[in-house]
Amino acid sequence: MDMMRQFSLEGKVALVTGGAYGIGFAMAEALALAGAKIAFNCRSQANLDKAMADYQAKGIQAKGYICDVTQEEAVQTLVADIARDLGPVDILVNNAGIIKRIPMTEMSAEDFRQVVDIDLVGPFICAKAVIPGMIERGHGKIINICSMMSELGRETVSAYAAAKGGLKMLTRNICSEYGGANIQCNAIGPGYIATSQTAPLRERQSDGSRHPFDQFIVSKTPAARWGEPEDLMGPAVFLASDASNFVNGHILYVDGGILAYIGKQP
Repeated sequence: MDMMRQFSLEGKVALVTGGAYGIGFAMAEALALAGAKIAFNCRSQANLDKAMADYQAKGIQAKGYICDVTQEEAVQTLVADIARDLGPVDILVNNAGIIKRIPMTEMSAEDFRQVVDIDLVGPFICAKAVIPGMIERGHGKIINICSMMSELGRETVSAYAAAKGGLKMLTRNICSEYGGANIQCNAIGPGYIATSQTAPLRERQSDGSRHPFDQFIVSKTPAARWGEPEDLMGPAVFLASDASNFVNGHILYVDGGILAYIGKQP
């Protein structure tokens, strides 16, 4: 057996939702380096144009589309357009998501529904759109992007935690329903990742000390650091490749050990 060949994605088509920046972009880059053809979506032309420039700067041939993952008809059209342009989707990475940090008693039901709609209903819609084709072709990989909040609660993230907890169980249910069709549905649960979105939380204070949240995360992480987007590249390739063909319904937490650690004694 050619062990490294198991990790090749040559000839595969991967759809990475929300793959315009951050961890979505890093995972798309990893899949491309392993040989996959990349499709991604954005909700605006401006974001799409910037993402295409970023992919081109990396030497990655990617195809971008404007699509709102909460709109079922639009997602069905997206999947059909990808099949026409690149080929049918073999790998779906459900990465698109938002978070609203609002205390629960101050959060409107509208805001709660919006987070759940994008972070949980969106992955359901996207998976529903690609599964029939995967069944027809006899194989498929779905990777849902979960979170520490799939397991843990924190102040101000009730909607996000509810959605990501639900996404964990959707992952297991897709495995249960479609594992017999040679479809593997797993999830990646990133820890705290150093991206442009989290940069303000890592800025040094005026006295040179770390931001309080930065201190908190480093103290709670056995690796004693934030993760980097690159830390998610290997796990994404593994779960997208034949190397994980008997791994199903699993949530792979890439968290530097947070979930294993109770914290230091005061």
